[in-house]
Amino acid sequence: MPIVTQQRSIRSRAAIAGHPLHPVMIHFPVALLLALVASDLGYLYTQDPFWARVSLWLAGVGALGGWTASVAGVIDLVSVGRIRRMVTAWSHALVAVLLLSLASLNWLWRLNGEALLPWGLVLSLITAVLIALAGFLGGQLVYDHAVGVEVEE
Repeated sequence: MPIVTQQRSIRSRAAIAGHPLHPVMIHFPVALLLALVASDLGYLYTQDPFWARVSLWLAGVGALGGWTASVAGVIDLVSVGRIRRMVTAWSHALVAVLLLSLASLNWLWRLNGEALLPWGLVLSLITAVLIALAGFLGGQLVYDHAVGVEVEE
């Protein structure tokens, strides 16, 4: 599907050989934080401590990976003027910071040995919803505004 845009593409500053890093780096944290919901539900269903340990690791590695990926996004947000002037970019960034803050809280909650149910599961579900919203906004940046892609004339 071709990009629908009336402007030229916006190049990423956080890139290797012209390939933007942020979209490459977010896949694992997104997958881990979405899998966290499944492992929490596994614990809810079975009460097996294995699922609580899996959830602890998914929350921690997912949050850490998300913060790492956010560095590339922040570099583009603050260093590329055309991105910095987009409401969609700021909305994407704010939702991402909120979801990573909740994911980090979720991990710390579990690390301190707090009960997984109900608040760990609630935080996981809210994080999953915010991932969907951040992904939608990120998609708008790519497909509507041509951020980090080459547009064929």
